[in-house]
Amino acid sequence: MLSRVAERIYWTARYLDRIENTARLIDVYHKLMLDLPMGAAFSWYGLISLNESEAIFKKSYKNEDERSIIKFFLGDKQNPSSIISSLKQVRENIRTTRDTLPEYIWILINEMSLFVEKNLNQGVNRNQRIEFLDGIIHSCFQIKGLLLSTMPMDDVWYFMVMGRKIERADMTTRLLYAGAKAHSQLEEQGPTINSHQLVWGNILLTLGAEQAYRKVTRSAVVSEKVVHYLLEDPHLPSSISHCIKAIHTSCDHLPKKKPVIDLIESVEKNLFRSMNYRKLEEFRDYLHRLQSQIGNIHKGISDNWFPKYED
Repeated sequence: MLSRVAERIYWTARYLDRIENTARLIDVYHKLMLDLPMGAAFSWYGLISLNESEAIFKKSYKNEDERSIIKFFLGDKQNPSSIISSLKQVRENIRTTRDTLPEYIWILINEMSLFVEKNLNQGVNRNQRIEFLDGIIHSCFQIKGLLLSTMPMDDVWYFMVMGRKIERADMTTRLLYAGAKAHSQLEEQGPTINSHQLVWGNILLTLGAEQAYRKVTRSAVVSEKVVHYLLEDPHLPSSISHCIKAIHTSCDHLPKKKPVIDLIESVEKNLFRSMNYRKLEEFRDYLHRLQSQIGNIHKGISDNWFPKYED
């Protein structure tokens, strides 16, 4: 496989997961804001900070209000992580690699693009936002279901798995960071707010993991248990442990893999060693290090398989 083709496949998977994750994040943030009591020190701008998009946002928007932030994440073409920008990247990557992917995927991605462009105002307006976001999430499910049921387990498949799992691990760390920050803020406002259920319950919902969490832990939503579950559960598709293992397994099936395998194994050795679940006040420092390690794995994959360009 050509390096440029492998890279486009990898980024197709990343952008597809980013579209779904962004829709889920807005959906649950929307519900969280409705559940918070009046006067809670929490704002929509937290989404901007969570995605480290302050500089890009301030170039185009003067107000840090809900409408501006939703527009920024849904339809702002200057924001490379917005749903509309990610869709554009997916369409272009699929257009140039159509001979390596199931034929029907081109139809599905165009249908989703048309849906988003036609109904973008529904997402911006609060009263129809949930239906709009559900439409995007269901379209992502369709595309991923098509890939899962029709693609052979060849090199194309393994590059897609790596892209999807890198993106998912990155989003999980961001959600955990947001949860730790929100939990701390709400705890400061006194015991009248159930920050465990309100914050960590919504994070489980964002990742589609609430039912699985209760089944595995047989526990109410408690911050320490949720953090442990989302970091270390080997079977949950969005857990850090599962994502790193899936990337490792995919690398094993690809040629010229040794540098990346060595890098991943060095990360795996110390992945949870410095994590203390009884001291969540130190959690954000741990997540910064974890996100840096995930970035290093992405760089290792890129340097190893996507040189510019040796084909």
